Amino acid sequence: MAKADDIRAQIATLCASQKLAVLCTHREGQPYASLVAFIATEDLRHLYFITPKTTRKFTNLSADSRVSILINSSENQESDFHRAMAVTVVGNALEISGPKREALIARYLDKHPYLEDFAKSPTCALVEIAAKSYFLVKNFQNVMELHLHQ
Repeated sequence: MAKADDIRAQIATLCASQKLAVLCTHREGQPYASLVAFIATEDLRHLYFITPKTTRKFTNLSADSRVSILINSSENQESDFHRAMAVTVVGNALEISGPKREALIARYLDKHPYLEDFAKSPTCALVEIAAKSYFLVKNFQNVMELHLHQ
């Protein structure tokens, strides 16, 4: 069984190497998936993304903060079954405002400089996901878990 530090390192590497993730929200029991550009903190306790406040995903997470996000390294190749890894993050989402927002947007733009106009738009929200658990899948069926204690 993999040690927590090894799992944490693999997840951190995956988060750093990927620019996009699939965010899952829900409304009235119906799941809804959205593609988002994200960043993660080094300690993996938080992930951040930006979205217009008029989107379905923002409406959904405003009504119910429980979300999951899928980050994966697949390239749509047969080799993905043996080499790709994916992690599902489970947590709660919250819009961030004020001075904390400005500092986080600067970090976000370090990874996504091409999204500057989007990120700084007053019509967009910076959303923080407080991660509770990570479920890492490698080699098609090898599942490892990392649970964070808040």
